[in-house]
Amino acid sequence: MAKGIMYVDSIRVEFDDNDKSVLQVCQKAGVEVPNFCFHSDLSVYGACRMCMVEDEKGQIEAACQMAPRDGLSIRTNTSRLLRYRRTIMELILAAHCRDCTTCEKNRSCRLQEMAMRFGIHDLRFSDTRDLPPVDRSSKAITVDMSKCILCGDCVRVCEEMQGMSILKFVGRGPNLRIAADGDAKMSETHCVSCGQCSAVCTTGAITVKNEIGLAWKALHDKTKRVVVQIAPAVRVALGEAYQIPAGENVLDQLVTALKIMGADEVYDTIFGADLTVREEGAEFLHRLETGENLPLMTSCCPAWVRYVEQERPEFLKNLSSALSPMQMFATVLKDRYQEKDKQDGKTTYHIAIMPCTAKKMEAARPEFRRFGTPNVDLVLTTQEVIKMIKESGIRFTHLEKESPDLPFGMGSGAAEIFGATGGVAEAVVRYCLPDKSKNALRMIEHSGLRGTDPIRFANFDVAGREVRVAVVNGLGNAKTLLDQIASGEVQVDIVEVMSCRGGCVGGAGQPYSLMSKKLKRAEGLYEIDRSAMFKRAERNPVLNTMYAEDLNERHHELLHHSYAGESHK
Repeated sequence: MAKGIMYVDSIRVEFDDNDKSVLQVCQKAGVEVPNFCFHSDLSVYGACRMCMVEDEKGQIEAACQMAPRDGLSIRTNTSRLLRYRRTIMELILAAHCRDCTTCEKNRSCRLQEMAMRFGIHDLRFSDTRDLPPVDRSSKAITVDMSKCILCGDCVRVCEEMQGMSILKFVGRGPNLRIAADGDAKMSETHCVSCGQCSAVCTTGAITVKNEIGLAWKALHDKTKRVVVQIAPAVRVALGEAYQIPAGENVLDQLVTALKIMGADEVYDTIFGADLTVREEGAEFLHRLETGENLPLMTSCCPAWVRYVEQERPEFLKNLSSALSPMQMFATVLKDRYQEKDKQDGKTTYHIAIMPCTAKKMEAARPEFRRFGTPNVDLVLTTQEVIKMIKESGIRFTHLEKESPDLPFGMGSGAAEIFGATGGVAEAVVRYCLPDKSKNALRMIEHSGLRGTDPIRFANFDVAGREVRVAVVNGLGNAKTLLDQIASGEVQVDIVEVMSCRGGCVGGAGQPYSLMSKKLKRAEGLYEIDRSAMFKRAERNPVLNTMYAEDLNERHHELLHHSYAGESHK
């Protein structure tokens, strides 16, 4: 219901309670007011001053901080505002590294876009700064503060969404800058590698760690068998780089592209997700029977695991010992390819394509090594794979479709939804509930596990006992729930935590998007689940055969790891 009427450049616009600022009203009018520091998922900061608008009295004000009111009339493109914005752009560019052609964000940089929009070709001001060194110490991100424009998005996302506050503003006046705790390197902080700072960074100051060179080296090495796995969330986001709607499944085109680029075998991480469901589900039923270490907390998200290790070690005993789907798949793959490698005189090099920067950190953990090598040799994010496809000159939208290879390309619908918040919990509930009917699936779907609320609860009857499940997305929200569990305010039996808002579909390795697009990606995964051949992990025939052969005897050795007493470094 309309709350009032505004006029934006003479365009009549109705606004309501959902429109918190004039900037948002302008967007409804189809007017893109320039800005750097406004982010609809974060608090209003109002530092860049690019979004200034002029009212009928000639007064100017930042549109992001200006409340809409009935009858207000504003202009967004007066000569005065244009001069003002160009001056701001010159000042920002004067204090900015301008090596655009070699920058990770080249052609996807907000600053570059604005410089072109306002026709900035010459600068009247020189850069007098002492440039800080590039910090490449993190396994997940690269930090180059010579490219920082002090928009503050990284500071706010780290504090407001993740509750970590690793990045902070330090200094004053011309010495104001953003730095990690005590000017430490990122690897020396309690950063959990979620990468959300890189996701919101408007320039190339914080970017996903680029390891494309390692991928090409492996793909061109004839002594290596390059085997790739693809996570569920990747398939519903990668197409956005080619103007394909968010949520559309492009897995088969991606398989084709990877084969063209030189991959020997391409599999689907949903195979590993089905393994995780079966192992984590069995673990939960055992804990439910014994009453030990409840609630069981999922361990699929590496940033969440690192958070517990560093910030809340009292909950280490609650973490599921089941490996993440990526590690489950990789462990089984490397184990089964030992003999094949000897026969063929090759080395299996395993690449995982993930929506998540923290997976780079997980792959590098020393406990996830067997036979002297990592289970996962290299993690590439969705962003990196997009760059590789474009570098190859592949016309993605013209590719024929090719399904993932067998036997490790088969998985359940339950595994597909791992990429959405609530998906892991729903998959485990499907496994644990004795009722395997279609009606039970519909009941689970509408139980409250799905949705966008930061913390959600649902109740189920398992083995004659009411089981309460909690689903959380965002580490800041996870902290709130842990506090409630510790105080006894909340009692639950299973806790699913995903560090990124919306789940893996909103991972920092994905193409940049706001929450509305993340929801479309999640809906794409649910759509794949609806048409899946089978809906539950225990119905995966390939896994059933593997368990019958030897996996039953070796499952604890291959598929579990205890995080109790883990090093926090």
